[in-house]
Amino acid sequence: MPASVGSPEQFGSALRARRRELGITQEDLAAVAGVSRKSVVDIEAGKPNAQLHIALRLAQALGLDVVLQPR
Repeated sequence: MPASVGSPEQFGSALRARRRELGITQEDLAAVAGVSRKSVVDIEAGKPNAQLHIALRLAQALGLDVVLQPR
């Protein structure tokens, strides 16, 4: 089911929920996405300084599409 997110915190929560749904650890996700575990922690925590390319790699590793659409 598509989810609309409007903040870094909501994006992080959505990634965390999907990761938990898949039953994988932050370490495993980091390895699959080719990023550090700290990057996973920061994005799941909704830190506003997280880099977009890392967030997109994590979404892709979790089988999620990021879609931008007009409101």
